[in-house]
Amino acid sequence: MELKVLSAKGNATSKSVSLSDNVFGIEPNDHAIYLDVKQHLANRRQGTHKAKERAEIQGSTKKIKKQKGTGGARAGSIKSGTRVGGGRIFGPRPRNYHFKLNTKLKQLARKSAFSYKVKNESLMIIEDVKFDNANTKGFKDLISNLKLEDNKVLMILGEKNDNVYLSSRNLKKVKVVTADSVNTFDVLNASKVVMAKSSIEAIEKILN
Repeated sequence: MELKVLSAKGNATSKSVSLSDNVFGIEPNDHAIYLDVKQHLANRRQGTHKAKERAEIQGSTKKIKKQKGTGGARAGSIKSGTRVGGGRIFGPRPRNYHFKLNTKLKQLARKSAFSYKVKNESLMIIEDVKFDNANTKGFKDLISNLKLEDNKVLMILGEKNDNVYLSSRNLKKVKVVTADSVNTFDVLNASKVVMAKSSIEAIEKILN
């Protein structure tokens, strides 16, 4: 499968790249995508939620009323979870939501995500982007030239470029990552994926 390479001005160049069918043209596996996205979102959770339980509440330990003869239910502690101001019954406790997935399954999920983008014509290839310094206006012009102003964009670079990253950091709908850090969630969460020409080889090397 071949795609035209676009210039920074949004025009088609004479260059084209051949995409590996093993990475960008497979039959997507929805369950692999589900598991990988579930892991990504779970690993982002801090797990610091906590509610005080009965033993942690400050209050008198004196029995509220006598056991028998009142005509009501027995009541022993003002800290009971059934009373206002009492402890939370089975409340949330700090926990770790992290879980692991097989490397091959995660690779399959990323391949499936890229294949969906190609199938939906939501993947673009551009010439390698370079800025001499951080330039948000220049990056906005690049997005405008590609006619992606109203889209949520994921840009994938072949290697780390601080100037490109800093230029995009203040744009809410744009995220810049390198080929070795791209994940399934980011690919699917973007309405358009823009790949620098040098990132193709890196992605295929990682996922093949």
